[in-house]
Amino acid sequence: MLARKERRRFLSRPEGRGLRATDTMSNDRTVFDVRGAPSITVREANTRMQDKERDALLLDVREIYEYAPRHPTSAVNIPMSQLQRRVGEVPKDREVLVICEHGNRTVNVTRFLRAQGVSQAYNVDGGTEEWEQARLPMEYVQS
Repeated sequence: MLARKERRRFLSRPEGRGLRATDTMSNDRTVFDVRGAPSITVREANTRMQDKERDALLLDVREIYEYAPRHPTSAVNIPMSQLQRRVGEVPKDREVLVICEHGNRTVNVTRFLRAQGVSQAYNVDGGTEEWEQARLPMEYVQS
């Protein structure tokens, strides 16, 4: 388990996509960011969400003000700023697909979750922006 200071430093690392290479150890469409965070596309995330046997959880780590107006259907929101104290709410026994706005913050969150024992955590590359552009299911708050 990472010490508090190490976790804070881990989550505050610079964001960025980095280069990706196909994961040859797996038959699914998982790729690995050069920093070691396994990533999947928004379409693959949606496919996994639809698969009842997988029972995947879509974890949106955007802040509440980002999440509230629009978010992927069925997403559960735990803001990145609250994740360290709420990590116990993240299931360790199922796939956790981690999404933010663009897919940058989630690289570090995915790595953090894996370090905490969430072995099936995956970064959703492209984030909510790409999810929405792909016309995947979204929920919008009417104002």
